[in-house]
Amino acid sequence: MIATSPDKIVWTTADLELFPEDGKRYEIIEGELFVTRAPHWEHQEISASIAAELRAWCIKMGSGRVATAPGVIFSEADSVIPDVVWVSGERFQDIIDRAGHLIDTPELVAEVLSKSAADRKRDYELKLKLYSARGVREYWIFDLKTKSVQVYRRDRGILKLAVTLFEKDELTSPLLPDFDCAIEKFFYYV
Repeated sequence: MIATSPDKIVWTTADLELFPEDGKRYEIIEGELFVTRAPHWEHQEISASIAAELRAWCIKMGSGRVATAPGVIFSEADSVIPDVVWVSGERFQDIIDRAGHLIDTPELVAEVLSKSAADRKRDYELKLKLYSARGVREYWIFDLKTKSVQVYRRDRGILKLAVTLFEKDELTSPLLPDFDCAIEKFFYYV
């Protein structure tokens, strides 16, 4: 960690190596450390559903790679663990390091909102800002409470809310030709 002033500690990716592998998520955004517990079962089911739909599309189209809870290292002061990411096949080998972490921007990031207000705020504010600044092309935010998905798409260099979808709607994406999934499938067990 780097001390920039008596009041402010700036955490780095090197500091993450010091933490135990204890099932918690350690993320750094703009040098600030965030520690969360393992997600709720329903949260994980939705993440798994998102990944399954994306993986099925990848296999069908022969394009891209999907992972749940991968490490994404944007910089020394920005390292996060999104719920789900998709990376195009063309870029994958160029952005994964030997440790299996992404070291550049995935095209698509999906986050499932947790129940805590602090976690929700982080996904809507800090992570949205980070993903926008780092060039993520689409950011999907899944909300257990409302059984909805907010889809942010890159517009004039930043991520902007493009659409909010509910259970009876279909999720499509210009990034993923012919991808089409009913929102209710993601919330099947919720």
